[in-house]
Amino acid sequence: MLKRISQFFYRLSPGWAALLALVVFVVFTALVLPAQASPPEAVSGGAGSPDTSLFYSAADLYRMAEAYGQPGRQAYLRARWTFDVIWPLVYTAFLITATSWLLAKVFSPASAWRLLNLLPLAAMLFDFLENSSASLVMARYPQLTPGVDLLAPLFTLVKWLLVATSFGLLLFSLVAALWARRKAAGLR
Repeated sequence: MLKRISQFFYRLSPGWAALLALVVFVVFTALVLPAQASPPEAVSGGAGSPDTSLFYSAADLYRMAEAYGQPGRQAYLRARWTFDVIWPLVYTAFLITATSWLLAKVFSPASAWRLLNLLPLAAMLFDFLENSSASLVMARYPQLTPGVDLLAPLFTLVKWLLVATSFGLLLFSLVAALWARRKAAGLR
């Protein structure tokens, strides 16, 4: 099944699709992200956000929920189910198309290494798990949400590790594709 999903993404990732995804990613990063960062800062009282933290505990999550107040928690929930549904789709589309396009230049279609193009999909999955669990804690506050409050920090950490690894893979793929191109040019 993973191989079929991976192959599907390779078919969706010609150079023009990777370039289009890059443009959308850059525009979104330059225009939308800064506008989304300001409102949560205003209502959080400097308490931070689960989404931008690497490490936090269940107790930290409840402290954030308390610091946000009811209006801040509502704003947090709105952002998680509008902007933070779109943003993972944007970065995942960019990472998958660019990585797939580059890896196709490095590895043969039979290579198991080509499955690496699925890594950004895992990052997106954990981003959605993080949003869902942190949102549930925020929505239920001041009631406790046992179990979910412990999973949210774990999902956040795994998300950030997978996002960072996906960008590292993209860089590796770019270097490997340039190396393969240079090597092929030298053989002629």
